[in-house]
Amino acid sequence: QVQLVESGGGLVQAGGSLRLSCAVSGRAIISYAMGWFRQAPGKEREFVTAIKWSAADTYYADSVKGRFSIFRDNPKNTVFLQMNSLKPEDTAVYYCAARSRRGYYDPRGEYEYAYWGQGTQVTVSS
Repeated sequence: QVQLVESGGGLVQAGGSLRLSCAVSGRAIISYAMGWFRQAPGKEREFVTAIKWSAADTYYADSVKGRFSIFRDNPKNTVFLQMNSLKPEDTAVYYCAARSRRGYYDPRGEYEYAYWGQGTQVTVSS
């Protein structure tokens, strides 16, 4: 059984930084393509960033490009989301997602990911 557990959320002032972690259990993380999504109050869940099995392939939403970075530590079976220069509009619940099926897929599509964490709250104050 695959489990994803996010951590690292919290309250931070605008301009600050946070690092989210997503620990994967059940299989080696190298088996998965990983993604981060977020959902703000009253809004639909949206894509933030993704990383393929090859860590060289990463994708970012325009709203976070240049401020956020995704990276994976395969020996630790963990994927990280480093968030810098945070803005109040980054406030949301952040979800980690995993995909095990190989082949072509849309890394921005939440329907592409079979496994999800429970989410971690990020609040950015102005």
